[in-house]
Amino acid sequence: MFLFFLSVVEPADLLKILDFPNLPEGVTRTTGFCSHRRSTQGPDVAYRVSKDAQLSAPTKQLYPGDVFPEDFSILATVKPKKGSQSFLLSVYNEQGIQQLGLEVGRSPVFLYEDHTGKPSPEDYPLFRGVNLADGKWHRVAISVHRQTITLILDCKKKTTQKLLRSPSPIIDTKGIVVFGTRILDEEVFEGDIQQLMIVADHRAAYDYCEHYSPDCEVPVPDQPQNQDPNTDEYQQQSSRSYLKITFLIIDSFSFSLSHTLSVSV
Repeated sequence: MFLFFLSVVEPADLLKILDFPNLPEGVTRTTGFCSHRRSTQGPDVAYRVSKDAQLSAPTKQLYPGDVFPEDFSILATVKPKKGSQSFLLSVYNEQGIQQLGLEVGRSPVFLYEDHTGKPSPEDYPLFRGVNLADGKWHRVAISVHRQTITLILDCKKKTTQKLLRSPSPIIDTKGIVVFGTRILDEEVFEGDIQQLMIVADHRAAYDYCEHYSPDCEVPVPDQPQNQDPNTDEYQQQSSRSYLKITFLIIDSFSFSLSHTLSVSV
């Protein structure tokens, strides 16, 4: 007998979770990536973050099911203050150890430490030659998949690094997510941000500019959805949503969890 369960992979919208739309202290509205977008009444809406902003939330608000995805994408449309160097996002476990961090600035580092302490700090991926704090808008897509991390910058530049983590890494969801800094860091994020999401699928990064943060002549999707990408060309000929179909195979002796498939709809 075959049973299957169907679910759509939805992004965790960190700006909503961190209450950006209600303009907490240190946050104001500003013009976003596009000063004029086709079929809209005005410019993209973004948020200007000052050094006075102190924004955090329980990690459980991202993933209420207590499981942080093993493979995932981080998607951001951001314009840091020129010459700045800070962490855009930090995830801490219940003991206060930082397990995940995305830095923005010159030659940014991607901080990742699983439940076994891997990789060690000297093995954190470093993206040399990349400058995210040049005073311009950037569309940043990070794909974390198995033992690699890929940065796709502004839909064009692709850089892949090793991510020497454990075979079954765990990120604790009982801690907190901090925006714009690390605990006890003096450096804080200052600049503009339009989008910041985590998607529980490493492939979403490859279609970021098509389906989440498109060019200015393209209307913004009403509801961003994770798409099935062409990881070689970054182009998609048909619009498809990820649907997770989990098959459960049951017989009189045992049951086992079979593979997960992606189908087009």
